[in-house]
Amino acid sequence: MVVGECWPTMDLLRSEPMQLVQLIIPAESAYRTISYLGDLGLFQFKDLNAEKSPFQRTYAVQMKRCGEMARKLRFFREKITKAGLSPSTRSAGSVDLDFHNLEVKLGELEAELIEINANDEKLQRTFNELLEYKLVLQKAGEFFTSAQSRAAAQQRELEGRHNGEGSIDSPLLLEQEMITDPSKQVKLGYVSGLVPREKAMAFERILFRATRGNVFLKQSVVDHPVTDPVSGEKVEKNVFVVFYSGERAKTKILKICDAFGANRYPFMEDLGKQFQTITEVSGRLSELKTTIDVGMVHRSNLLQTIGCQIEQWSLLVKKEKSIYHTLNMLSVDVTKQCLVAEGWCPVFATNQIQNTLQRATNDSNSQIGAIFQVLRTKELPPTYFRTNKFTSAFQEIVDAYGNQKDKISSSYCRIAKYQEANPGVFTIVTFPFLFAVMFGDWGHGICLLLATLYFIIREKKFSSQKLGDIVEMTFGGRYVIMMMALFSIYTGLIYNEFFSVPFELFGPSAYGCRDTSCRDASTIGLIKVRDTYPFGVDPKWHGSRSELPYLNSLKMKMSILLGVAQMNLGIILSYFNAKFFGNDINILHQFVPQMIFLNSLFGYLSLLIIVKWCTGSQADLYHVMIYMFLSPTDDLGENQLFVGQKFLQIVLLLLALVAVPWMLFPKPFLLKKQHEERHQGQSYAPLDSSDPFEMEQHIPHNNEEFEFSEVFVHQLIHTIEFVLGAVSNTASYLRLWALRADRNNLVTGDFSLAHSELSSVFYDKVLLLAWGFNNVVILIIGIIVFVFATVGVLLIMETLSAFLHALRLHWVEFQNKFYEGDGYKFSPFSFALFSEDDE
Repeated sequence: MVVGECWPTMDLLRSEPMQLVQLIIPAESAYRTISYLGDLGLFQFKDLNAEKSPFQRTYAVQMKRCGEMARKLRFFREKITKAGLSPSTRSAGSVDLDFHNLEVKLGELEAELIEINANDEKLQRTFNELLEYKLVLQKAGEFFTSAQSRAAAQQRELEGRHNGEGSIDSPLLLEQEMITDPSKQVKLGYVSGLVPREKAMAFERILFRATRGNVFLKQSVVDHPVTDPVSGEKVEKNVFVVFYSGERAKTKILKICDAFGANRYPFMEDLGKQFQTITEVSGRLSELKTTIDVGMVHRSNLLQTIGCQIEQWSLLVKKEKSIYHTLNMLSVDVTKQCLVAEGWCPVFATNQIQNTLQRATNDSNSQIGAIFQVLRTKELPPTYFRTNKFTSAFQEIVDAYGNQKDKISSSYCRIAKYQEANPGVFTIVTFPFLFAVMFGDWGHGICLLLATLYFIIREKKFSSQKLGDIVEMTFGGRYVIMMMALFSIYTGLIYNEFFSVPFELFGPSAYGCRDTSCRDASTIGLIKVRDTYPFGVDPKWHGSRSELPYLNSLKMKMSILLGVAQMNLGIILSYFNAKFFGNDINILHQFVPQMIFLNSLFGYLSLLIIVKWCTGSQADLYHVMIYMFLSPTDDLGENQLFVGQKFLQIVLLLLALVAVPWMLFPKPFLLKKQHEERHQGQSYAPLDSSDPFEMEQHIPHNNEEFEFSEVFVHQLIHTIEFVLGAVSNTASYLRLWALRADRNNLVTGDFSLAHSELSSVFYDKVLLLAWGFNNVVILIIGIIVFVFATVGVLLIMETLSAFLHALRLHWVEFQNKFYEGDGYKFSPFSFALFSEDDE
């Protein structure tokens, strides 16, 4: 959490000293006081009305008004987004509106926008209905015109036959009578409209069944989708005309049309009336189009005006809502003239808070000033580290570990206990260094550095933009990635690898060929011809016969040394924690036996590694460590590295065996004795203690029951975990070697394909292979494949893999030695911490 100045003076090893404060604020200056404290952002309020529901609190009405204003702003935002506009991030001038005037203005704008939307919806529906009506007039007119043409032709044909000679094909007398006498012809009714095309077949089938085939349906496909007046969506439709006889058939047809969502429109047979109606409909469509366009322009202008100020309005509403929400956490004095607040603040902020209270009193013209007094409490204070943009990302790596919910933010995290040693201080160096041990390649490190420098140089621009999830995560950890890149360049120079290619950067190699041709250099071996290569791995080792045995041995032993060193650091930090909190039991019966046990075994192994490197001995360290347990009294023979090694091994083995019961038994019995003494009144704390939290840090309170069985089981679990973890944690550090091991196979378990080998494969099998074809096209393709493989696999996937392994080494192997992480985060009331999703 970045609060305060960009680069504050800080002590990250211990959290800031906190104090519980009570504020007695006059009612007339309460609002302004809370507002000024929100601007300061260094006071965390406690809810003194936790037993009350939100509706029983003092400022429930104001909270309801703020909620209604937030709803109106969400409504505006939805309409702006739907219109294809975007809220302006630029300030359109200072907002001079107060809370009441803004509430009135938002109400007026909402009413105006709702009215515009209603009118627009009504006009748009009328426009769509007229469009459909025009289509019906055109398509149905074609039906009747073609039918009348066919009827006239048929009439002429019948009249010609009637005037000619009679034949067997002449119509019957009844048919002749019906044709010649129009009064005896059957009069058919009709219904016209549009039906969705996907329902047209079912519509026709239901009509036929419902009327028993006593209808005639004519349909015509509309070429383009039509906007439905009811739903407002584009729908493909057919124009239909249903001919029927009788009122019962008409009733059935109308019900079926309603069931299928068919829009019906009137139609007249007279061609003159048809043309007149089409002309009138076209005229109304033109008028409606003009009216709708004018309304859309007015609506767009209104939304643009709202969009220019909606961010400022949203911020003002958020501030008002947060102020009244905080005021609801305060208790009202009996006289109802003062409000009482309690909360945590850093000790260094005392003067700033007092000055803020005085300024609020003066600006409110209050006759009585607010009272600031420090309360004494044994309650666990929140944890607050003053971080900056560089250290905040490393602190978040530490805080992200755990499965407990933060009491304030409800997010899953494990925050350091109040003033316990903070792993974030050491993580700034150890995390990128362990990452670089696995990732080390100064070519890849330079690529990673250039990418993160882009984010750092343009951080002001990116910080004001809304980024995607992945880009935002990368931008937030830009300084972590920068440190990882710098350490990768350093370890890459030690490994002497630039995209897996060695260079003689610090002078010529110390080794030469046995013959002048050097044809057998990789099979027969090299001889030392000059002084040792001054820095890092000699470039001649790469590609030689001894490369794999040498580098694997070197990196495996180096991983063990780094792991034992970091685990020792964790145990040493547990000593400083115990000393800081005055817990002598943890020092004598936890720190001391843990140091003895770890260093009797793995500290001794580290010593053997260093001695072997310094003496050039050929001793088998596996054999030494195994038979240290199986046969501690046997002679070491050729595996002896120094005089007295056998005696030292026996002593260390006995110390390791003694350390286990030392960790297990004394602490539970001493805690029980301490608890009994407290109940007998033999343990007191001074009343004038400078820090009340230091009293009874590790002793159960008087009202707490002491369950010896639970304490003993907990200590048993802790002892077993440490003893087994000392072995498994040391083995876990071998991932540093596994991710750097120069092997040609996949590593199973927690490990992945070696970074160095992957880089070598891409270089040899892609780039050099493409170069050997002497073809420009193949070379270009090879370069493209090499670049994408390097970026996609080595710079992204392998970076993520090494990052996760380094994360695990810090969370599990390092932090579990001393980090309790049962605190909760200091979450002050601050306007600067508002996010876009806060309401």
